[in-house]
Amino acid sequence: MHNYAVGVLGANGYAGAELVRLLARHPFARLTLATSRSEAGRPLRAPGLRQPIALEAIEAADLSRCDVVLSCLPHGESARWVAEAREAGARAIDLSADLRVDGDDSPPLAGASVYGLSELARDAVRDAAVVANPGCYPTAALLALAPLLRRRLVAGPVIVNAASGVTGAGRSPKRELLYAEVAEDFRAYGLGNTHRHLAEMRVHGGRVAGGEVDLVFTPHLLPIRRGILETIYVPLAERLSEPAARALWADDYAAEPFVDVLPCGAPSLADVVGTNRVAIGVAPVAHSAAPALVVVAAIDNLLKGAAGQAVQNLNLMCGWTETEGLPC
Repeated sequence: MHNYAVGVLGANGYAGAELVRLLARHPFARLTLATSRSEAGRPLRAPGLRQPIALEAIEAADLSRCDVVLSCLPHGESARWVAEAREAGARAIDLSADLRVDGDDSPPLAGASVYGLSELARDAVRDAAVVANPGCYPTAALLALAPLLRRRLVAGPVIVNAASGVTGAGRSPKRELLYAEVAEDFRAYGLGNTHRHLAEMRVHGGRVAGGEVDLVFTPHLLPIRRGILETIYVPLAERLSEPAARALWADDYAAEPFVDVLPCGAPSLADVVGTNRVAIGVAPVAHSAAPALVVVAAIDNLLKGAAGQAVQNLNLMCGWTETEGLPC
């Protein structure tokens, strides 16, 4: 298989470092360029790295050396450098939120980008020049809800209660993320349906459903390093037995290498941390007048929720086996 030169912008953040680790051991991707403003000039270290690479300041980086550029730069900054990569002749995968939703305030490239949730957009990703890598919370929520949305079985507002480890907040030092602030605590944030991932869920959930999707999303901070667990309450248009409900997910994801539909019960973070998998459990809501389901989804926020999903998209774009270089 043909090898491709790959560059990582923002290689010293949590997602960037995870991406470098995956690419260093990838059999076909050749890590050619890695940038970091704060650590420019220092050698990049990653297990399995075939050749030494010095971190470069992004302003000095020659993006034309890359066939594909993966940007882990901060939201609001990343789109500029994705555009620079395209001008340099490289395809691009953007791990920020900049290109995920095409709205009035979005960068120009948003309208030309493919939303890269591989399981829902595989063919489009293969041919894409620019892929907007999904956010961690939306990845779990959309894969959990897609079988119901595409069958139009959702009958009212969906409630998504999600909890993430602290790496989901990035590597920049923040007082509220210090160990002494987080340990032995559990708290909600983004109250009142205000989190930036909500628009992403609504827009791309609506595309699956063929219409608007009403969501109430509340994220929580877990006192752990990594992992996301989402408990999702879904009002139904018709009552489903547990076997009938579970069959929807089993049928839709039977051939998916990174989706586990549990035969019973709900997933835990231990099922997915360190892998590129999403694990999904389904149960009807008992003792309720109206039919409803509880869907529980778990992912590793740095893998399936970020770097692993990006490599999955890279594999599709480059014509490699979709699972190449990824922990199952």
